Amino acid sequence: MFVIKNYVTTGGTVVCALAIGYLMQNGFPAWSDDVQGTELAAADQGAGIPGLEDIVLTSSTPAQETVRAIPSAQRVEIPSRSTPSDHADCSLSARARAVPGAAARLIIKAPCHGNERIEVHHSGLTVTQQTDANGTLDLTIPALSEYAIFLISLDDQKGTVATTHVPDISQYARVVLQWQGTTELQIHALEFGASYGDAGHVSAQSDSQGAGSVVQLTQPTFSDARNLEIYSFPAAQSDQSGSIELTVEAEVTSENCGTDLHVQSLELREDRKLRPRELTLNFPDCSKTGEFLVLNNLFQNLTIAAN
Repeated sequence: MFVIKNYVTTGGTVVCALAIGYLMQNGFPAWSDDVQGTELAAADQGAGIPGLEDIVLTSSTPAQETVRAIPSAQRVEIPSRSTPSDHADCSLSARARAVPGAAARLIIKAPCHGNERIEVHHSGLTVTQQTDANGTLDLTIPALSEYAIFLISLDDQKGTVATTHVPDISQYARVVLQWQGTTELQIHALEFGASYGDAGHVSAQSDSQGAGSVVQLTQPTFSDARNLEIYSFPAAQSDQSGSIELTVEAEVTSENCGTDLHVQSLELREDRKLRPRELTLNFPDCSKTGEFLVLNNLFQNLTIAAN
């Protein structure tokens, strides 16, 4: 049984302002499923995308060196200094392909960037992840557009692009919550009148099952990581009619008590329009540490018609 105690419910602590999402893809022509090492002119790099102004998209091809011959009488032995490019191809590449559930699987290879921070941008969402020891990242993200574009950036301001076609996205309703920092936010969906712990209560933390699902993408390694949760419901496949109640919960901790947390939401509903909003969550004072903030008004409930 899923038991929740000591909650602080608030309806007026959220300040909402409509915002314009970036990288909205509507009416794009078909793209290839693999764009690797794309070179872009400096004037166009990250134009209009916050935080991407200085990213250089490049194939990372090692520069050629010019060697001048030295007469044998003047030659001096100079110890060689190895660099990553001496032993490996340091080019950054990414491939995206559609997978079931209106999602995209990204395979990113950065051989000279093992165990390093990497960020993925798509249709207004940004998520921070970490490559493995070989510089590889295998990541599946629920898509927010049919012709999905993914911009991948590294800390050295290099990046690349991958695209794919997601044909089944029209079958899904989807909501996204994203934030930055160590606070953990949780989307809870109560499908068709379900209660906490019942079948139809869906969250990343709950063991109960429902028709929808929640994907959580966080990275605790970095204190300033960009995190997100995405709830998806296969609306076009539903044999039930009714409402899905959406709430967001967050534990009050010694790190976030008495502070404001800026978050963004993205909603993709039956009209296929992506609706972004910026919000501010006001956490209660530190006397409430250990309790939970329950927010009932971040998302409108989903209305589902049987098919």
